[in-house]
Amino acid sequence: MHNLLLKWLKRLLMSLGALSLLATLLFIGGNFWVLATTAAYIERQPQQCRPAEVGIVFGTSHWTRSGVRNPHFHARMRTAATLIEQSQVEHLLLSGDNRTQAYNEPRAMWRELYRRGVASEQLTMDFAGFSTYDTLARARDVFQLDKALLITQSWHLPRAVYIGRELGIDVTGCVADDPTVAVGWRLKLREWAARVATLGDLYVWGREPYFLGTPEPIELPRQTPIDLILPSLNERFSPP
Repeated sequence: MHNLLLKWLKRLLMSLGALSLLATLLFIGGNFWVLATTAAYIERQPQQCRPAEVGIVFGTSHWTRSGVRNPHFHARMRTAATLIEQSQVEHLLLSGDNRTQAYNEPRAMWRELYRRGVASEQLTMDFAGFSTYDTLARARDVFQLDKALLITQSWHLPRAVYIGRELGIDVTGCVADDPTVAVGWRLKLREWAARVATLGDLYVWGREPYFLGTPEPIELPRQTPIDLILPSLNERFSPP
């Protein structure tokens, strides 16, 4: 009986070890795949970001839990306003969480961008961007976008770009980093895990957005067609 118990325990430990190894390989491999397949679509300087009619700004809290201004929020707003000012995007889709009356990410983004000089007619709010996946699914199905420039931090962009392209949207990424802010290990670890979970969302359990609703296409003004702007901008990205 004692030998049988030891034999069973040994098999259990071997099985757990094999599962742990497999999970580790999937974790590392999933992250490597997302990073490797999106690197070519991400630019680190706003002036190098590829022009698009619409930029999507991902929501985050205006304040940190410690009660100070969130540098990630302000870096996204600063980058988005710069892209508008440089005519690299015509319009911004502000997508975030609106869980309570007191917590409204799209409204906070709208106010900050308006304060930075972005015209109200260049801003559209999406109040059901509860996650990165939801934001991009709604951008495609509700706001009828087939191309967009994604604006968020460098640690977030690979996952966002990967989701967008897998959903059939021609997306590129524009980094909105604050060079004075270090990214904590908890945030990095959470993002590593989120990349692996994204692969499950897309290929295993077929995730659906929390809320879609009826289509609300973004209508862009025609008096300044993007086709007149793109040639001069694209000269920056053309090979010599």
